[in-house]
Amino acid sequence: MESSQQPDREIYRCVVLGGHGKELLAVASDGGLLLPWVEIARGQRLAESLTRAMKNEWGCETICLFTSDLLSSADCTSGVRCQVMECCDKTHDLRTKWVLVSSLLPGDFAKVADYAAVFQSVVLCLAHVGKEAPGPFARIGWFTQLQQWVEEVVTPLGLHLNGRFCQRNASPRFSLIRLETNGPAIWFKAVGEPNLREFPLTLTLAELFPKYVPLILNSRSAWNGWLAQEVEGVNLAETPALRHWRQAASALAEMQIESIGHGPRLRQCGARDLRIGALSNLLDPFLDAIGQLMAQQAKVSPQVLTGKELSSVGEQILDALSSFFDLEIPDGLGHLDLNPGNIIVSAEGCVFLDWAEGYVGPPFFSFQYLLEHARRMVGADACVEDPLTASYTRPWREVLSADQIAEGLRLAPILAVFAYAAGTGLWANPDAVQEQKTAGFLRSLTRRLTREGSLLMSRSPRCVC
Repeated sequence: MESSQQPDREIYRCVVLGGHGKELLAVASDGGLLLPWVEIARGQRLAESLTRAMKNEWGCETICLFTSDLLSSADCTSGVRCQVMECCDKTHDLRTKWVLVSSLLPGDFAKVADYAAVFQSVVLCLAHVGKEAPGPFARIGWFTQLQQWVEEVVTPLGLHLNGRFCQRNASPRFSLIRLETNGPAIWFKAVGEPNLREFPLTLTLAELFPKYVPLILNSRSAWNGWLAQEVEGVNLAETPALRHWRQAASALAEMQIESIGHGPRLRQCGARDLRIGALSNLLDPFLDAIGQLMAQQAKVSPQVLTGKELSSVGEQILDALSSFFDLEIPDGLGHLDLNPGNIIVSAEGCVFLDWAEGYVGPPFFSFQYLLEHARRMVGADACVEDPLTASYTRPWREVLSADQIAEGLRLAPILAVFAYAAGTGLWANPDAVQEQKTAGFLRSLTRRLTREGSLLMSRSPRCVC
């Protein structure tokens, strides 16, 4: 392999299949056939980076199917990984050639382990039923089926695919692809565990609140996937303009007000239950789990929270939950992952994306997440926070009293952090908490809870005039 791996780079060897899985793209060398390889930057969208690199380095248009661990021990030791891909056309670099998989022998490869990797990849890609069958997006030919489906859906609209696409995310059961047409682009998104809830919830939101979500053109339950028309506008993650953030805050409030009364249906179709009672039931088991994670921390800094400190913050959260319940603020639709990348603003309105973390519960929590992002992107001062808060609270004045709003905003910071930390259930996932990064994240959120608890004692209700 001609490339050396750098700390900020990753090397992937690619099993690129064509001809319905009957052909393999290989690189000829004096020692035998090699799998083509690419080097990509760490921390980028894997599928997008790999397909772009395959096009740039080897002239081959591909779709990622799945990442494989079918490599030699030497590759595993060096950190080189393997990606199984399907070629979307037969163009390729002159350094490569197509060979029939059925004609290959172990001795044809420079690395004997590549022979086994190729054949096991082919078996997985062609499996459609049984225990060995991967998810639908690991199978040869699925992307052709997608293109045919999109054409059937968009042709009555006067649209046609132009052949250009960008694969953003890829795994056997998840997919995110943008397909260009002669008009607006079409997005295909599909989800698997643990985000299956996003499929029915997205379809329900499109039915109930079409003004605030992308236009859904069609869906396919076998894939847990849907087609949505691309939304025109500015992604909030790309603009520090306060007017855009105020527009998003106002639209969020309007959508939440419209959602009042739809809680039972939203919960039934997958929205998380983060009502005050449900959050109260999570408090003790959450703190027990965090206590164990604190005891496992090996580093001296940041400081480990003691059992007494966890008990104290638990009492503050419980008091805040009780106080919020007494305000009788109606439950509504919320979004635990309300980051600016999930918000598109335009002259026509505001659209919210990616509802895997949609919930039913106190609506003010979502505004708290939006406000936190605004502090980082726009500014952490009254010149930003006051107008943004005014934009959010203005629609609520038709529903709630000024005292309800002010006290709800006072309580929201600590409760929003708790809802985010406990509501996703990450702390209760034994596999997840074994990961050092996840455990550290949960400990960090709990320290944030202690800081919010201290601030809550001195925080006065905010004026919403």
